[in-house]
Amino acid sequence: QVQLVESGGRLVQAGGSLRLSCAVSGRSFNNYVMGWFRQAPGKEREFVSAMAWTGGNTLHADSVKGRFTVSTNNAKDTVYLQMNNLKPEDTAVYYCAADRTAYGNHHDLTSVLSYDVWGLGTQVTVSS
Repeated sequence: QVQLVESGGRLVQAGGSLRLSCAVSGRSFNNYVMGWFRQAPGKEREFVSAMAWTGGNTLHADSVKGRFTVSTNNAKDTVYLQMNNLKPEDTAVYYCAADRTAYGNHHDLTSVLSYDVWGLGTQVTVSS
C-alpha cells in the first residue's frame, strides 16, 4: 500500500516562501507521476504542479508558474513543493498525489481523475 504524508504547511506572509514535503511509503513507485493539488473550502480541488518521480519535465498551473517548483529526493522518498512569492490566493489545503499508471498512458496530469493515491493534506495560509 502506497501512502503519502504531507508536511510543512503553516501561516506565511505574502511574498514569503515555504517548502512542502510529501513522504512516500510503499514500493515500486519509480514510474509514478507525483502531483500537487490544492483546495480551498467550498471550492474544487485544483492542479498545482506535477513531476515524474524520477525527475524530468514539470508541469505547473498558470497561477503558480514561475513561483513554485516541484522536485523529488529519491534517497529520502520525498517529493517537495517549493513555493516562492506566496500570495493570499495560494491559501488552501495542499495535497500530494500519485498517478501510479501515468507511464505510457498520456494521462491529463492536471486532472484529479488521473491520480489514485492521495495524502491527507497540509494547510497553507498566506496573509496579506
